[in-house]
Amino acid sequence: MAKRKILEEGRDYTFRSYFELAYEPDEILAEFDYTLIIQELSLPKTNQVLQRMAELKQKIKEILPFVSLSNETARRETLVSPLLLEVIRYCECKMRIEYPLKVSNILKGNLDYFLQLKNNFLVIEAKNDDLTRGFTQLAVELIALSQVEEQDIYYGAVTIGDVWRFGKLDRIQQIITQDIKLFRVPDDLDDLARVIVGILQGVEA
Repeated sequence: MAKRKILEEGRDYTFRSYFELAYEPDEILAEFDYTLIIQELSLPKTNQVLQRMAELKQKIKEILPFVSLSNETARRETLVSPLLLEVIRYCECKMRIEYPLKVSNILKGNLDYFLQLKNNFLVIEAKNDDLTRGFTQLAVELIALSQVEEQDIYYGAVTIGDVWRFGKLDRIQQIITQDIKLFRVPDDLDDLARVIVGILQGVEA
């Protein structure tokens, strides 16, 4: 079956544009010659003791009844950033917020969070809602990153603050895998942190 043409010739597309496109994720990723697979991912996970996670989990539980999470900024500042700032303390990685990336006129925009430790990268896309379309945007961001870096495997996550979903890009096979597992905050906070640190430390999955 012939590939369906989605992107318009001569038009610019930002990463956000792919969130807004009313097409199926696999059709959009096929534009970049990538195949989308949805299955349970075996994710890297550190064995390092993350001592402060219990404290952060309790803090989030205490403040959640009093904070409105009705917009993306609220979710990022209340749930996403506090976790990532703790992660930095454990693995001493670099974190760039709203990191600009331009590969071409159809692959450009800002990465919400871009974490790097040596040659290991993690892209995190924070949305107000819609994990499915958010994952499509994340996947396109990983495709863009894979064109400027030299690694074969890239990890990313899309989050609406209290729910996280991971993805993996394999540049050699040109496959993007969407994990069927969801991590929920605050309940799965420790496991979530272990995965983020594990990815950045290059732990074998």
